[in-house]
Amino acid sequence: MQTALLSSVYFGPVQWFQKLNRFETCIIEQYDNFVKQTYRNRCVIATANGIQVLSIPVERFDELKCQMKDVRISDHANWRHVHWHAILSAYGESPFFEFYQDEIRPFFERRWKFLLDFNLDITQKICELLDIQPKMSLSLEYLKNHPNDFRETIRPKHPLPDPDFASKEYYQVYRQKNGFQPNLSILDLLFNEGNESIFYL
Repeated sequence: MQTALLSSVYFGPVQWFQKLNRFETCIIEQYDNFVKQTYRNRCVIATANGIQVLSIPVERFDELKCQMKDVRISDHANWRHVHWHAILSAYGESPFFEFYQDEIRPFFERRWKFLLDFNLDITQKICELLDIQPKMSLSLEYLKNHPNDFRETIRPKHPLPDPDFASKEYYQVYRQKNGFQPNLSILDLLFNEGNESIFYL
């Protein structure tokens, strides 16, 4: 049985959901150390002015390192309001925004204590909207050596090569202005392609 090892993500990129869809089972690592500027607490969307990064602030932790399962979301800077309005501005004119907005908006209205729980609830909702049913579980310990480890492959900066991933082009609202932007948040694919999104995974 083929199993993928993945980091937790905040409205992760298309590449992440492709792994979730293509592997028989997926393990979400909860014992890795939290690292900022990863998809654990950030997503990337397409706007009229190019790509925009949305980052969730997290509470400071006492020690130098903190396991993902223990990372708490901060209420700093009214980020929920900022993120939702950025998404509304970016995708309000997309073909399927009205169809999905009521499913996505609650993630910016309710408060979650832990980032991992928040990300898992988002992932479950996105899977429901994509109509995929992956077998997911949380790691029971830190997994150092795994044959299908994508934690360092799917990350915003300096990702390891992934020969199995090729970003298929699809309609984007600002494509004519900015060109096609590959491997953005799954929200980009969902709002632009709707129930056809599964064919791009």
